[in-house]
Amino acid sequence: MNQSHSVNLGIGLAGTGYAAKLRAEALMTEARAKLVAIAGHDFERTQLFSQTYQAIAYPSWQDLLNRPDIDLVIIATINQDHGKIARAALQAGKHVVIEYPLALDLAEAQETIALAKAQNKLLHVEHIELLGGVHQALKASLPLVGKVFYARYATIKPERPAPQRWSYHYDQFGFPLVGALSRLHRLIDLFGAVTHVTCQAQFWTPDSRSPISYYTSCLCTAHLHFQTGLLAEVTYGKGAALWEAERKFAMHGDQGALVMDADQGRLITAAGSQAIAVGGRRGLFARDTAMVIDHLLAGTPLYITPEASLYTLKVADATRRAAETRQTIAIE
Repeated sequence: MNQSHSVNLGIGLAGTGYAAKLRAEALMTEARAKLVAIAGHDFERTQLFSQTYQAIAYPSWQDLLNRPDIDLVIIATINQDHGKIARAALQAGKHVVIEYPLALDLAEAQETIALAKAQNKLLHVEHIELLGGVHQALKASLPLVGKVFYARYATIKPERPAPQRWSYHYDQFGFPLVGALSRLHRLIDLFGAVTHVTCQAQFWTPDSRSPISYYTSCLCTAHLHFQTGLLAEVTYGKGAALWEAERKFAMHGDQGALVMDADQGRLITAAGSQAIAVGGRRGLFARDTAMVIDHLLAGTPLYITPEASLYTLKVADATRRAAETRQTIAIE
């Protein structure tokens, strides 16, 4: 990296929510980077948030891009704004770290990756689910169950009453499996290319006569058919209409099964059932942040490419079209 500063990287943060908080905390312990400025939608909240981390508060993310002392912009705000902010940051000559999804629109995501290459800047799409204990345990144990032919991944989160926030707003969050891209990315990282998908989605809105905008619940189930022959069923739901929480991942192979129920893992074979060790989820944003800084300062490789995230976004967008048309959608 060609730096204008010899001491550390200047960081600008767009967002003041949960992911932004974890990024800011990670940067407080990172001697090679300085959190210079933070921008958010609510300026009063942004000011309070920024005081905690000794950073300058701005009412707009555009302000971050005008500062010459910012080398890297971290985007941790509503999904709807991801692509727009990323493109503007790259055009301003900044490196970019962005929480998934890269964009809600597939073409916009493709254009953003092309722009990063043209500008010779880092574009890193965070997928910390790949670093977590559950995924690492699945990956390590996968050979023990032989050829996997069926997988089911369900994450259901009852919330009563449903919060009136951006993650329950269709335009701001995106189609459920686009906004919650990690549900598909975990499977694609394990099993490779998808040939076709089907999907059904339900939304509960305060006024059933109006188009989907804010909703109080959603429930989405997709079937992914992989080139390996694997059939995967993915269910994602949240809100007031749901009654029991679930976070379960099960994979069935010709030699056994792997089951992850919350943070507990089991391997089931003809010899019986045994627990498998599952690492924790704490510190993953800090680890991702450190890896980005290592990459920028020392050229060490990252754990994911933007193209890999883009492929999963392509599959997720196909589930959206499948739900809207009630047809099977082939992945080109």
